[in-house]
Amino acid sequence: MVVALRLVLAVVFGSIIGLERELHNHPAGFRTHVLVCIGSTLFTLVSVSSFGGADPSRVAAQIVSGIGFLGAGTILREGATIRGLTTAASLWSVAGVGMAIGTGYYWGATLTTALMVVVLFFFYSLEKRIWQRTQKVDITVADVPGQLGKVASKLGEMGVSIKSVDISPASSERMAIELILKMPGTMEIHEVVGSLAQLDGVSNIKTEK
Repeated sequence: MVVALRLVLAVVFGSIIGLERELHNHPAGFRTHVLVCIGSTLFTLVSVSSFGGADPSRVAAQIVSGIGFLGAGTILREGATIRGLTTAASLWSVAGVGMAIGTGYYWGATLTTALMVVVLFFFYSLEKRIWQRTQKVDITVADVPGQLGKVASKLGEMGVSIKSVDISPASSERMAIELILKMPGTMEIHEVVGSLAQLDGVSNIKTEK
């Protein structure tokens, strides 16, 4: 009965945490977080049971390292962007929740889940309000070698960092580049747009916060 209760709690807590990742279309979403949580719970139950015959501390260490590899996969899937880091961290944390449930540490698992929900659902908006210096820019450029490098070089000269980039074909001769930029504190977006517009091959620029 206790085993069933802990496994069901793992499904519930993993679902709560995975919901936010799923709603925002991240690579590791609802089912992945549930499976990580329930798997961590089961491994922990086996390690602490009388019939498991395993050292609980060694099993816990293997769970943590295993989730590290899984989290690294979510980062690699994001390519050159860093958006996968939060998903990797949530997978790592939800594994900890599963381990806490497996040992019967319900209070810790519940509080951690609640805190993760607050961080994932609300801290993004809070972060943007406090450090409102990120800007989305859509650029249409000529589809020629080195064009993206020219854009990146110009941004680097201005001290603007590229947080993420997404490239898609706009036509047979042009490509669309979606950039998320981190702006220096004193720079305005119109300055960036003006500099990029002077580059050869740039035909259209749109901005969106």
